[in-house]
Amino acid sequence: MRNRRAWILGAVLLAMLLVLGVSCAKKQVTTAEPGMEMTAEEAAAQQAAEDEAAAREAERLRREREARYRAEAAEMSAEALRQRFEEENVHFDFDKYVLTPQAMMVLDEKAVYLRDNRRVRVLIEGHADERGTNEYNLALGDRRANSAKNYLIKSGVDASRFTTISYGEEQPLCNQRNESCWSKNRRAQFRIR
Repeated sequence: MRNRRAWILGAVLLAMLLVLGVSCAKKQVTTAEPGMEMTAEEAAAQQAAEDEAAAREAERLRREREARYRAEAAEMSAEALRQRFEEENVHFDFDKYVLTPQAMMVLDEKAVYLRDNRRVRVLIEGHADERGTNEYNLALGDRRANSAKNYLIKSGVDASRFTTISYGEEQPLCNQRNESCWSKNRRAQFRIR
């Protein structure tokens, strides 16, 4: 089940990257007639149309992921869904609190779970790896927890259902001193209360 899920998430991530790559590619100036360049207004209108198309495609992909999640969830017990919610962390790049596309996909699933389970309240824990001062890592953990919380709020979950806390580097999942280990520690973790 995890391999299938990982494959699906990988395929969706690849599709999103392709959509973003196409929408971010350099635009060639088109001409209405030979020697006449597109006006700024025409270029802005073309860009707006392309941005709108990319947004529609991203929304379509989000709906497909949500439908797949609901299909999987229908086959799972309430306890298994709860366990899945708490076990899947959101990971961050080094010294960052900006959500990656992979993190957004994880949070989209969590948003579905929370919308379906309106009585659930969540503690979002922010964590950092050991590099940096204690104070810096506590602040970074706080920004990571709030980044995840804000995404869930924008996804339609009421803000009053969340509490955040930062543990900085105090609760590592892995204690080795290498990138593979540090990447596991740069996370937001979710606890149902």
